[in-house]
Amino acid sequence: METSLITTQTKWIFDQSHSKIGFKIRHLMISYVKGTFNTYDANITTTFKDFTTAVIDLWIDASSINTGDATRDEHIKTADFLNVEKYKQILFKSSLIGQPDKEGNFELSGELTIVGITKMVKLDVEFGGIVKDPWGNEKAGFTVAGKINRNDWGLRWNTPLETGGILVGDDVTISCEVELTNAG
Repeated sequence: METSLITTQTKWIFDQSHSKIGFKIRHLMISYVKGTFNTYDANITTTFKDFTTAVIDLWIDASSINTGDATRDEHIKTADFLNVEKYKQILFKSSLIGQPDKEGNFELSGELTIVGITKMVKLDVEFGGIVKDPWGNEKAGFTVAGKINRNDWGLRWNTPLETGGILVGDDVTISCEVELTNAG
């Protein structure tokens, strides 16, 4: 008698044209500078389609930072900040996913590595749902948000302001829109 194997693992890939990995940080203590990373990818698997079982291994090309100002981006790439010559990638590896609330939202914990320093972070995940697009592709949507202190990763460069305060804030707000495609 022949038995068929049932695959319980589902692989998901980024829909790059409908995803964004972004952040914002205080500038002059009065406004925010926003930015994105343009190059990223991940290995993401779930048991069936249950995202509370997700295993996420994300990498971001640190040199793909884009704040809308080429001069600022070049400074961020230096040893004052991301030191992209030495540390080419920012990494995130999931470790724990909390139980979802009634809307399916949950807390995601994992290790975030920036400039070779790894720290645990917690991110809030808003689950948008799973649907089929008009071409028959199964998609899952998420909004991911959190806040980190850049000093925890040794990113301390700053300039004091004549009026008090500092040029660049310490808290970095993470804001990601993620659309995944079921790759089987």
